[in-house]
Parts: sequence; structure tokens; C-alpha cells
Amino acid sequence: MNQLLTTLFALVVASATGFAHAQAAPAAPAAPAAQPAAPAQPAGAKSLEAKVAMCLGCHNIRGYQASFPEVHRVPMLAGQSAGYIEAALAAYKGGERKHPTMRGIADALTDQDIKDIAGWYAKLGQEGAAPLADKPSREPSPQVAALLQKAACVSCHGANFSKPIAPNYPKIGGQHKDYLFVALKAYKTDNNAAVGRNNAIMGSIAKQFSTAELKALADYIGTLEGDLKTVPENRFRH
Repeated sequence: MNQLLTTLFALVVASATGFAHAQAAPAAPAAPAAQPAAPAQPAGAKSLEAKVAMCLGCHNIRGYQASFPEVHRVPMLAGQSAGYIEAALAAYKGGERKHPTMRGIADALTDQDIKDIAGWYAKLGQEGAAPLADKPSREPSPQVAALLQKAACVSCHGANFSKPIAPNYPKIGGQHKDYLFVALKAYKTDNNAAVGRNNAIMGSIAKQFSTAELKALADYIGTLEGDLKTVPENRFRH
């Protein structure tokens, strides 16, 4: 009996000692609070520089020529109407304008990419530019004047062919004449999987004229003063 009491007393003392040690031991440090995760970038988000990079190799080199569908200088985009650039890229993307290279580029762009690129080109090279006069810088020949009247170009492209009446119409005054000629012929082209522009207004106008007459129109409009420029890449790269 004495041995049993001794054993029970030892167990009680051991339990009390362990409890006291547990109470005296310092608490484990709390885990640091989780930091909020950085917001994820939208899929496909690109800087403006990355968006325009694919344009620079053609549209920002003076005198650069394309070879499809025939040799011609690529159009000047600096100073062009933003709404027109948006409409043109959307037409390439949707297939209304047929051009394999431009279709491939437009397909890689989101609607926001297109808007950003258009806005950037519309402002490029326009700092301090004087407004154009309404009167063209040179008068057309009587033959070309008759063609212009028949086509009613100013009714859409505005005074001096550089003040379009709607945001999605282009400025054409001073644009490269060989590009204008290729563009006008494209509006006459039907049933071609790789070449052509599907635009009811321009198609009905262009189809009124012979190839020689379209060239005469392009040659005159290309000689006028305009807002359009080619701004070399090294002028604006940081």
C-alpha cells in the first residue's frame, strides 16, 4: 500500500512539473501575414512600342517599296486619320481588304491594339505642323479636273483631299501616287483570293474609270501638299 501511494505521488509531481514547463515555454512566433498577390497582367497585353514594332519596318522607312501585288511605295501613315487606320486594319482582319501580309499582321492585333496603333500614327510627326489651306497647292489639268468632278473625291476626302468628312475616311492629298494607283485598282478587282478591296462606295467610283484615268487621278493627288509623312524610326525611338 505504501508503495502504491509513493508511485501515485510521483506521477502527480511529474504531471505538475510538465504543465509548469509548458506554461513557461515561449509561444512559437506567428507566421507572417500573406502578402497580396500582384495583379495578373491581361493576356496578350503589350506595350505601345511592342504594338507598333511590326509596322516600323515598312511604314517608317523613307522610300520603302512593297512588291505585292506590284512594286509600289508603302503608304505614309504618320498624320493619317486615326479612324481610317482603325477601319483599314479591321478590313484587313475581316477579309474585306485582301493582302496576305497585312491580313497576317491584322489578325495578330486586338481591337485595343488597333486603336492604340492608329492613335499613335495619327499624332506622329505632327508637332508644330501648320494647318493646310483648303485650296490645293497646284491646279489640275482640265482633263484631270473633269475626272475629279466625275469621281466627286472632295465630297468624302474634303478640301485639299486632306480634310475627310468622316473619321473613317482617309487623307489622300500628298500620299504616294504609286500606292494610290494600286489602291484604286484594288477597288476594281473582283474574284481574286489574294488581291482586292470590298468597299461599295469606292468600288462603284473606281469602276467608272479606265486604268489610265485612275493613274491620272493618283498622279495628281500624289503631288499635292498634305499632312502625311514617313517618320524614320531613329527619330522617335528612345
